[in-house]
Order: sequence, then structure tokens, then C-alpha cells
Amino acid sequence: MMRRLALLITVLLLALPAIAEEVVLGLSKDTVSINTSFDGSEILIFGAVKREAPIPDDPRLQVIITVAGPDETFTVRRKEKKFGIWVNTDAVEVDRAPSFYAVSTSTALGLSLSNTEDLRHKVSIPRAIRSVGAPDTIRDATLFTDALIRIKSGSNQYQLNEGTVSVDAQTLFRAAIELPAALTEGDYETRIFLTRGGEVISRYETSIYVRKVGLERWLFKLSRENALMYGLMSLAIAISAGWAASAVFRIFRA
Repeated sequence: MMRRLALLITVLLLALPAIAEEVVLGLSKDTVSINTSFDGSEILIFGAVKREAPIPDDPRLQVIITVAGPDETFTVRRKEKKFGIWVNTDAVEVDRAPSFYAVSTSTALGLSLSNTEDLRHKVSIPRAIRSVGAPDTIRDATLFTDALIRIKSGSNQYQLNEGTVSVDAQTLFRAAIELPAALTEGDYETRIFLTRGGEVISRYETSIYVRKVGLERWLFKLSRENALMYGLMSLAIAISAGWAASAVFRIFRA
């Protein structure tokens, strides 16, 4: 009986499909430091594909890389012109959306990933926005999501970089992700997908940590831990700057 059970287990293990292709990843740096002179950064993501079988002839291997910042809540407002004045009319709250999101692909995203796989892994920018809480009176809530994507894309916070992942001999890949100056502190989840024929065959996850350092870090902590002191200091700096500007102006007038 035990021999039969052991033989059955062995047969089942042999029948399980082995992972034919998987990611071996590297990062140019896994920490980004933000100080008072920080004006953006660039992360080089590179790696190789580890195989246990020969490279399939078709379909061709594609690589997708995503970098997502910490989730935040956003309120998107609609403005309409009434009596010659622009006023806020409707508002929709986006409960969870990444503060930063970049998608880089080796070819067009629609060719790299099927809609089903996009829905499963939430790769594209619209799929990365988790929840939209719209009142029942608003029937076109998707327009507010589109507006958020448009605004964040305009400030380089949301990026779709198609054809920017270089893949050599279906084995080595690399891509540069541009990080803008306005970054939220926290872990930036980095995902790498290997796809064939629009289907995900392997994925890998790691994190890039973004943190404030120096004076930027001290001011950030002061504003959170001692709001009164931060407010008084800001007021004193504003008064001093105003007085200094006034003194300089009087000197030039004399």
C-alpha cells in the first residue's frame, strides 16, 4: 500500500508543469533619497530570463515593467461655467489610486497583454486605480477617472512607455524609469511580467524605497509631529522674508 502511494505521488509530481521561464532581476539602486535639491531621478531596471527548456520559436517573449507608488485618495471635481463664473458642480472621490504609476513595455501594451490578463494583474493605468466612489446622481463616473489620469499624466506622475523595454535574444532585458521631482515617500512596488501571446507566463516583484533625507526629512517630521511649532516657524520665516524684501526695496529707492 505504501509503495503504491509513493509511486502515485511521484507520478503526480512528474506530471506537474515546470516553470519554463522566470525572471532574474537587477536594479541600479533600490533607494531614492529626496532632499531640498531633488529634481527627479532615474531607475535602471535590468535582468535576464532563466530557462529550463529551449526558447520557444513563437510567440515571441515580451516584457512588461510596472512601478507603483503608495496609494492615495483623490477628489476629482467637475467645473462648469455659470453666470460667467467657473464653479465646482460634481465631485467624485477616488478611494485608492497610486500616487505614481509607470508602465514600460517591450512592444505595444495591447499586443503584450490580453484584456483578461490585464484584469487579473491590474497592469494598465486604468486598472491600477482600484476604487471610485461616485454618488448615484453621477452616471459618467469614468470621466472623472479619465480626468485624474490626464492630470497625473500631465505632471509625469502616470506614464505609459510603450516599446521602451529593450529585450536582447529573448533573454536579457533593460529599461529606464524616470521618477519626477514630486514623489510620495514610501515603498514603490516594482513588478516584471514575462508574456507570450498576451498571456503572463512569469512575474517577479520587488520594491524601491523612496525617503526624505536631510532638511527635507526634518521639515516633514516637524510638520507631522509638531504642527504648532512648524506653523510658527513658517510664519516667522514669512515675516522675516517680507521685512528683508522691504529693506532692500527702500535701499534701491534711496
